[in-house]
Amino acid sequence: MLNDFLEIVQRLVTYFTIFDLIDILIVSFLVYYLIVFIRDTRAQQLMKGIVVIVAAYMLATSLQLNTLRYIIEVIINNGILAVIIIFQPELRSFLEHMGRSKFSVTNLFGPLPEDSHEAQLNAINGVVEAFRILQKQKMGALVVFEREDLLNDIAATGTQVDAVPNAGVIGNIFFNKAPLHDGAVIIRDGRVHSAGCILPLTHSSDISMELGTRHRAAIGMSENSDAVVVVLSEETGQLSIAIAGTLQRFDTVTEFTSVLMQVLLPNTEETVSKRERFWQDVKGHFTRSDSHKKAKSKS
Repeated sequence: MLNDFLEIVQRLVTYFTIFDLIDILIVSFLVYYLIVFIRDTRAQQLMKGIVVIVAAYMLATSLQLNTLRYIIEVIINNGILAVIIIFQPELRSFLEHMGRSKFSVTNLFGPLPEDSHEAQLNAINGVVEAFRILQKQKMGALVVFEREDLLNDIAATGTQVDAVPNAGVIGNIFFNKAPLHDGAVIIRDGRVHSAGCILPLTHSSDISMELGTRHRAAIGMSENSDAVVVVLSEETGQLSIAIAGTLQRFDTVTEFTSVLMQVLLPNTEETVSKRERFWQDVKGHFTRSDSHKKAKSKS
């Protein structure tokens, strides 16, 4: 018995090559990726239905229920096209996720130059300052920080601007009587690339009813790209950041600024130093603002 088992193992080892291992790893990765993707989406219900149909077909075959087996075969033969049509958004999203790669010009030829980091830091500074001003005026805003995924199709829905993202430019764009205030601003390479852009809304059913169109657009944009989307609520003045389909809301500008810098700036020594100096300036600014408010309330 033991000799037979060892002989089987020896045969498996003999015919097993490195290509078989690669084949197994690739298939395992695809299956895992598919399971992760269909989890918490409409495709999850699809998979449940497929399991039920397969189980019914096996049962009909074993019990020789020929009529039922014929009906199931017809459903299977014609169901592939129906699945492609019904789940076209999910399939498109799956292919987009598969197509996204961490390999880029940046990864192949080293990090971006430091002036790009400086431009990104200045863009964050401009957005934070503009949001602070708009917050006082009870106006909303929606800004998209483009990263690896180019958003040319989204930018085409708006107006090309190409301006330095300071508080004045962003504040004027989102002034409630300005023609572009209803859309989103796209920041590319540390500059305002376009404004008044229309973002895709999320199709998720788990979104809170209290979230408006800006927040749904922010989540939808982050679901369809690797962009970082920031939102200023017109009604509540609350700040939010959407990344990879998840929305995080912040009660203070300091927390909002800290997270925004962490996700947009690389952790090199120079950028960390610049981030810390910028962070101290932000905290000092809001400390002075709070002190001024307290003094006014006392008087």
